Amino acid sequence: MSNDLRNFLAIAYEELEEMNLAAKEQRRNRVAANKIQQERLDYLSGEKRIKAVTVLFSDLEGRLHMLDYDKKFLIKSWDNLTFDGSSIRGFTAQRESDLRLGIDWGAFYWGPADIFGPGKVLVFGDVIDKNGEPYPADIRGILKNYADGLYAKKGYTLNAANEIEGFLFRGPDAERRYHETGKFEYVNTGGYFHSLPGDTLRTFIDTVAEVQRAMGFQNEKDHPEVAPSQFEINYGYGEVVAAADQIQLYKLVCRQVATRMDCTASFLPKPVVGVNGSGMHTNVSISKGGKNLFWDAKGDEKLSKMGWEFLDRILTHGNDICLILNPSVNSYRRLDPHFEAPNQLKASPTDRGSMIRIPIGNERSMRVEVRSVAPDANPYMVMFAVFKTGLEGDTAKIKNLRQAQRYLPDNIYDAMDNFRKAEWITKMFGEDVKSRYLDLKQASADRCPRLLGTFVKAPEVQYHHDVYNQFLWNLF
Repeated sequence: MSNDLRNFLAIAYEELEEMNLAAKEQRRNRVAANKIQQERLDYLSGEKRIKAVTVLFSDLEGRLHMLDYDKKFLIKSWDNLTFDGSSIRGFTAQRESDLRLGIDWGAFYWGPADIFGPGKVLVFGDVIDKNGEPYPADIRGILKNYADGLYAKKGYTLNAANEIEGFLFRGPDAERRYHETGKFEYVNTGGYFHSLPGDTLRTFIDTVAEVQRAMGFQNEKDHPEVAPSQFEINYGYGEVVAAADQIQLYKLVCRQVATRMDCTASFLPKPVVGVNGSGMHTNVSISKGGKNLFWDAKGDEKLSKMGWEFLDRILTHGNDICLILNPSVNSYRRLDPHFEAPNQLKASPTDRGSMIRIPIGNERSMRVEVRSVAPDANPYMVMFAVFKTGLEGDTAKIKNLRQAQRYLPDNIYDAMDNFRKAEWITKMFGEDVKSRYLDLKQASADRCPRLLGTFVKAPEVQYHHDVYNQFLWNLF
């Protein structure tokens, strides 16, 4: 039966924006969870045109998973939503497979019906272990508890904004078919800022921007990037968990829009050799009582003492956390110094080869930009590692933070070795999660040639964690 014959919810984009911004404001103002929960349940009960609620969660590698629950069932059973964790890579073993999903009612989104289907709303979930405790491999839950704890103890609000680059290639499922074709086909060869109105890349960017606006992203700017067929669509900063959620939604929206255009939105860090790769520059700051703690009008580069200490700790542990920020075989192609690669363990206001940049800022916008993050990284793990390291890591008291003392690894094997030996990683995540994550990275690395070489190999795409293809993963 055609959906046109059914009375499913389909809201105009302008109204969607108002609803999502109102929900975002509630979240920003930390409205009590029980109040938001009751408000959402009352809404779902009263809105007869909603048929299902899509609950989103992420696995250990940052791959987004979605479960659709019938609305009537969810209203009755929202506190006992179980799923098979053994089917999720990096989660439970088969013998202990049952996990639960807790609803994070504040992370509630209304999506455009033409992108997500009519009659649906979206909400993020927390993974709960059998004993009722947060599941240790659900990094979103770890990040949320950490951020809430810092707010309760010190009044800190952790802020983040991300600049996520990607490529638009011709044809649906271009990544899944790469082992057959051996190439990606550009939709546009114009380059930085250059895309004529109405061409495929510009149409894609405009459409994604409209969807983001409707979902309350509060867009800032969008444009083609340096490489052919490359794009970047920027939006405003948010509290750290909401910011990481928006990364997952951003990538989901890009993929949905691209598919509808018979294209593929790819977030491989370096899908084409010889042109710039894609990054996920992560801008972070900490505020307290509305005051930006990274701002000091008299500080070096206007960055406060706290900000410089934050930098020092990240650079000290730069090699320890590299596998988190650059989690795939392909991501080490991006750390090539010939293409503005941020592989130098130093901080700079101008040098784009630095792992950390100190952008020009003011009292409101002063921040630290971690440039070495790849777009295929688990955003929750990235945020947790950056803030936890910046606030609590060891400090080497580096005398000249602007001079490169060391360099990031240029291959995943060295990154895994650093990760394996790092006591700081064990302290952050525990031995169990550390070993699970390392096992996943080792499995994909073992399927790829050890030397990167001068062109992208089929296995580094075929077995990439961000390429959804269970069938190909089993062909080994």
